[in-house]
Amino acid sequence: MRTRLHRIIVGASVASALLGTLTVGTAEAATPRGGRSSVLHLDLQTGQMPENIVLDRHGSVVVTFAGARQVARITAAGRTEVLATLPAPADATAKTPLLGFPLTTGLARQGHTFYVLYATGTEAETGVWSFTEGREPRKFADLPPDGLPNGLVMDPGTGTLYITESAKGTVYTVPTRGPAAGRATLFSDSEALAPAGFFGVNGAKIRNGDLYVSNTDKGTVSRTPLRGPRAGTFTTFADGLTGIDDFEFTGRGDEFLASLVTENTVVLADGKGARRVVLTRADGLSNPTSVAIRGTKVYVPSAAYTTQSDPNLLLAHLARH
Repeated sequence: MRTRLHRIIVGASVASALLGTLTVGTAEAATPRGGRSSVLHLDLQTGQMPENIVLDRHGSVVVTFAGARQVARITAAGRTEVLATLPAPADATAKTPLLGFPLTTGLARQGHTFYVLYATGTEAETGVWSFTEGREPRKFADLPPDGLPNGLVMDPGTGTLYITESAKGTVYTVPTRGPAAGRATLFSDSEALAPAGFFGVNGAKIRNGDLYVSNTDKGTVSRTPLRGPRAGTFTTFADGLTGIDDFEFTGRGDEFLASLVTENTVVLADGKGARRVVLTRADGLSNPTSVAIRGTKVYVPSAAYTTQSDPNLLLAHLARH
């Protein structure tokens, strides 16, 4: 049995040499772009640069709009609803490490509560923020202002948040309950997390009792078992993933989809060395930042950080054989 990725072409299916049919479709009326279209075209001028994504109810998804400092719901019908806007930094002269502008990054959801990372270069605002839908966001945990908190995942068993910091190459933990709730602790500063010139550790996932993290500069996915307050050794799970941002497991063994932000591609890979490009810029990708999977549906946000063109949310389908 193997997994193939199917694109949705407006009104038709087209055979792909390696992957069968791949389609990219829209929830509302769409303008075809080279025979393909994205689920939703967003507005670069207002900062609608989708960085991270979580699944939501009724077929919707929730994303962080990095440049707008927002968390927003995108419905199955293609409508966008802002759920929270984080405050602009009180110090307007502050510069966020690596990127220079205040941005919302990682996102996690527990019931009706959302946790979102905010990077500003300031002590007052940089950290984990939380909100319940319909209420104002509040700061939940402080993180070092000279870092770039980026990837966020929650351990569903313990409620602990794991946070990647891309500038210095570290991972922090923040409990969401108990006496230490809201207190950040260094989990690891392993060399496997360190940048090699620019961006270090980035995306994060928890699977079968292990924490998996990507490293953008090194093109790797590494893992360590979750057995205590500090990480053990990080071992390389997959490599050769140039410019990897975030990733998601498909549910089929070690297979995962990875967004290669600098390469404008999404690849299907596993821990045994398999690599296959399944989506490219021709399909609408514009600096893809993350991946979410619901059943056979695959959502890929593109933030257009360097392309500076057409931030969007793309939909593809997995077909299992």
